[in-house]
Amino acid sequence: MNLRIIDFRPPKIAQLFILAAVILHWTTPLKHLTIYSNLFVSVILGVAGLVIMMWGWWLFKKFDAAICPTARAECLVTSGVYQLTRNPMYLGILLMIIGIAVYVGTLPFYLAAIAYFYVMNNIFCPYEESKLIESFGVLYCAYKNRVRRWL
Repeated sequence: MNLRIIDFRPPKIAQLFILAAVILHWTTPLKHLTIYSNLFVSVILGVAGLVIMMWGWWLFKKFDAAICPTARAECLVTSGVYQLTRNPMYLGILLMIIGIAVYVGTLPFYLAAIAYFYVMNNIFCPYEESKLIESFGVLYCAYKNRVRRWL
């Protein structure tokens, strides 16, 4: 069986990066490298991330769009939060990871956020964009030119 990273769901990837951060935090001297820690800012980021992610998810459910990145796209959602970002679910998860990083404040958690962003931006987004261009052609290209990938 040939598993590719694209076969994993983004929330699971986020969980793996957070788990790696927890392990690094507790088993290495990296837990002493505090970068920035603030409870208020972390809560704002976490709640904003949850709201953005759930808004995107709700719109996918409303329009019966496939949520799984490897599923065939039969519906192009461009309303609501999708007018602000092409990837609100990924952005929401990223903001939640950054919120955790800001709460804990140590390097491993910031590295988890960077790693998640890298995987989503360089593997998942290009993969999905090529599928959407294949499915919706000029319609998706116009949307892509109008709305940024992240913010």
